[in-house]
Amino acid sequence: MPHWLFKSEPSTWSWADQVVAGAQGTEWTGVRNHTAKQHLQAMQVGDEGFFYHSGEGKEIVGLVEVSAPYRPDPTDAKGVFGLVELRALRPLPRPVTLAAVKAEPRLVGMALVKFSRLSVQPVTQEEWEKVLAMAGP
Repeated sequence: MPHWLFKSEPSTWSWADQVVAGAQGTEWTGVRNHTAKQHLQAMQVGDEGFFYHSGEGKEIVGLVEVSAPYRPDPTDAKGVFGLVELRALRPLPRPVTLAAVKAEPRLVGMALVKFSRLSVQPVTQEEWEKVLAMAGP
């Protein structure tokens, strides 16, 4: 199963906001990058991802699940970009900071390190397992 990482500024949409959205989840709107769009298009319902606080915090704080497939983003007036819906699964026992990710030799190739501005990123199985281990039991 593919894994993903979704970035959000906590002042715009935080992990707490995602949790409040409940089991119904929320539309992941506002993606305006063609590479990120391709990642959204590749997602399937049930795929899991990390929820990452960018800017403030710079840490992976929770797990989310794709709850509805890719479709047009109504916030895109040109109709070029789309969205998926996400629902919160659970918080990580301990947040995993960007500094900790960068310090881990097995994560140097992670998109979070290599493509720091990309808002939606793939995560390999090895990266997924390592970050979960870093977050604790």
